[in-house]
Amino acid sequence: MRKWLIATVLLTLTGLAISAAYLYQQIWSPLAPEENIDYQLKPGTSLSKVANDLHKLGVLRSPIGLKLLAKLCKQSGKIQSGTYRFSKAATSEEILLRLVTGDVKKVGLTIPEGFTLAQVIDRIAQAGFGNKNKLEKLANDPEFIKSLKLDVPNLEGYLYPETYLFTPGIDEAQLLRMLVEQFHNQLDPALLKKAKQLNLNRHQLVTLASIIEKETGLVKEMPLISSVFHNRLRRGIPLQTDPTVIYGIKNFDGNLTRNHLKTPTPYNTYMIKGLPPGPIANPGKAALNAAAEPAKSEYLYFVARGDGSHYFSKTLKEHNGAVRKYQLKRNR
Repeated sequence: MRKWLIATVLLTLTGLAISAAYLYQQIWSPLAPEENIDYQLKPGTSLSKVANDLHKLGVLRSPIGLKLLAKLCKQSGKIQSGTYRFSKAATSEEILLRLVTGDVKKVGLTIPEGFTLAQVIDRIAQAGFGNKNKLEKLANDPEFIKSLKLDVPNLEGYLYPETYLFTPGIDEAQLLRMLVEQFHNQLDPALLKKAKQLNLNRHQLVTLASIIEKETGLVKEMPLISSVFHNRLRRGIPLQTDPTVIYGIKNFDGNLTRNHLKTPTPYNTYMIKGLPPGPIANPGKAALNAAAEPAKSEYLYFVARGDGSHYFSKTLKEHNGAVRKYQLKRNR
């Protein structure tokens, strides 16, 4: 009897050891796929199907470990959809953690400072992240724009320039919303307060920032460029800035002429006083800061030197001399 009991105990312990070893292998022993695996987990897919799929793809040793672990941790219904990339050795525990936290494959989209609304839409469409017609319609849809906490005719100026990482498959509305939300995040209350002290509301601030963005690519010059425009606005002098004129020309061919400067449009700041009706591009943080915090100067004019920088003048006489000098230099 005693021998039988000992044998039974030994067999039981052996069985437990084998089971423990098996469970350890299934749950905590990592397995590396033979090649990179991109697995698309669609909404509503059960964990059981995911486990079976990953086993067939060589990501899991067996679906049992993942199913058992998810059941024990009560996480079977918490897996998130998206495209997952499996390339390194991982345990069932690590894979379950990725599925629950939504550690999905991301794609990138870069919107440069100074891109117009049309350019942003083109870039999104060309990258394959959205339909151009749908994007254009949404960017001009009053109800959609209102849902973004904006009271503007279109999204020009409000699609914040940044490099975005996101999950493939989001629709056009989600993508535009992401860009506008980043704009709201960057335009903090302190900046708006400074703009208000300069008699600029949010829309006017973005409009001025967009002009500064198009006038110079040098961040260190932006506060000086801003000071010229603020000085002109205070004195009632037209801004006379070429980028606004160009923005108002339909199908601009790249050649700005005297006739263009004499053609009335809402954006021709040679003919109108004050700011144009809206932004002419999507400004970055530096341009927004410069619009709200101009340098202190008495400059009223500037001209491009031809090397990316500008020469600033206080008087028209000085400015005309600088124009002759630098334009002649460029022509030569």
